[in-house]
Amino acid sequence: MTTGIELVRPPTLSAPAPCAYAAVTDPGRMVYTAGACPLDADGATVAVGDVTGQARQVMTNLRTALEAAGAGLRDVLKTTVYVATADRADLLAAWAVVREELGDHDAPSTLVGVTLLGYPDQLVEVEAVAVRDSWQEPGPPHAG
Repeated sequence: MTTGIELVRPPTLSAPAPCAYAAVTDPGRMVYTAGACPLDADGATVAVGDVTGQARQVMTNLRTALEAAGAGLRDVLKTTVYVATADRADLLAAWAVVREELGDHDAPSTLVGVTLLGYPDQLVEVEAVAVRDSWQEPGPPHAG
């Protein structure tokens, strides 16, 4: 077993995924997610043919993975958004959902059009790097 790495697999996300949904490193602050996919809890692709619908499911799944790792969307340092398309309108549609979900937290991001993604009928995938605030400077003990 590798020490210093916690692999996160939230029970509410699709179990057949071939990898963890996020990883946290010592001292427990950095969170690296796998690409969040537009899958339901049974592993089926949702919103087939609908970039916006898939982007919404992707962001729901990303939020779930981050929360299971002790972080949230406001803790994201960077995202990479993949859209299986050659149409810039599809890229912008997916990006609009990501921006809406992140709100005023405008972390750096990369938006990429790709030929194909891993699951049947998948159009959108988002991966993130985040930081969780679990590490604290050593200090004097608190008086009780």
